[in-house]
Amino acid sequence: MLSGPPISILDTLSAVDDAIDHNADLADAILDLGLTSFGLDGRGPDQKDPLPAASLEFHGAARPNDLSKAHSTIRQFYRDWSREGFTSEVKPLLDTILSDLRTHLPLDRHASTDDSSATTSAGQSPPGGSATPSLLLPGAGLGRLLFELCRAGYDATGNEISYHQLLASNFILNCAAHEDQYSIYPFATTFTNVTSRKSQQLRRHTVPDVHPATAMQDRIDRSLPVGEMNMTAGDFILSYSTPGCTGTFDGVVSVFFIDTAPNLIRYIETVRNCLAPNGVWINLGPLLWHFDDRFHGGDNDINNNAESKGGGDGDTDTHTHSHSHDGKNRHSHSLQQHKHPMELEDKGIAEPGSFELSDEEVIQLVSQFGFEIIHHEIVGDENVNSPTSAYGSGLGYVQDPSSLLQNRYRCSHWVARKL
Repeated sequence: MLSGPPISILDTLSAVDDAIDHNADLADAILDLGLTSFGLDGRGPDQKDPLPAASLEFHGAARPNDLSKAHSTIRQFYRDWSREGFTSEVKPLLDTILSDLRTHLPLDRHASTDDSSATTSAGQSPPGGSATPSLLLPGAGLGRLLFELCRAGYDATGNEISYHQLLASNFILNCAAHEDQYSIYPFATTFTNVTSRKSQQLRRHTVPDVHPATAMQDRIDRSLPVGEMNMTAGDFILSYSTPGCTGTFDGVVSVFFIDTAPNLIRYIETVRNCLAPNGVWINLGPLLWHFDDRFHGGDNDINNNAESKGGGDGDTDTHTHSHSHDGKNRHSHSLQQHKHPMELEDKGIAEPGSFELSDEEVIQLVSQFGFEIIHHEIVGDENVNSPTSAYGSGLGYVQDPSSLLQNRYRCSHWVARKL
């Protein structure tokens, strides 16, 4: 009964296998680039070409947690780099951020001779001294927001701790050959709350929906501003709480990020350290605290954040991994490793202890650390008539729009200025 038409369950399982193979094409391409980047491709001094990834000694050694992270990373390509995912889940966030930046960190703040261009909407002198505002995006994930802010003209640096997402972002930003290069099936292995095999579970999406290098060059050809793009790898706290990072950025943009902190105080201190005087902190996201059961037998320990919202996955060695754009459509990639005696170093996000705050308490805590809250709202409330009302009843996060189960996040949106 199940094996024959119209159900044909065996045909469905065969189609799922084919979909997994398509997902693996993208995963293999990311792996091959990553192995080369780390010098692990098996290439000897006299070898011109690297060995196939399948022939390397560690092939097949992945643990279940490693597989879960890789699976989540491939699924996140749907959110960041497919037309459907970007439009429904990322673009509302991007539009809100760009609106905040136009108000508080406009690109033309030094371009006009009008007196009003010398101050922000809050009447403060703009931070920094360069004509192009510099932004930091902790928890940059697969780099779509980072790319879009650079495409809008801002100098932006992403920070990410997950090697899986660092390798994937490097691949899509620097090595994609053209738009719609890969077909992915992000929901192929989901068998619950399915309305249709063909139009839901086995629906094909293509990535990337935009080719980064081509998009940047198009703006240059039209004499439009293009920002410099960089990515750093490592723990956000360890990377940006040092004296060398003091006053480095005009703005910090945290999106679906602050709830990855076991100790939010460390995040706030780090943001304050790396912001210039009068610098702006834009935050958007829920408060799904990742570590709320870390010491109570739960699964949200430092090495396991399922469907991570840009947070850490335990890769705490500090590396530098750059994606840079120099205005001539050239991108560069570099990796450097810095090791420190474990007994002496600050463990950053791995420090013991955690606490969870309400949104009201988060705002109060940020204020106590020398920030002025310029704007605060909860978006995703259908009863709120505001520029962010496009959020509807909330935003999904790698959410299948056709699923019978819909998880939606109402987001806390606030803008704070460093006093």
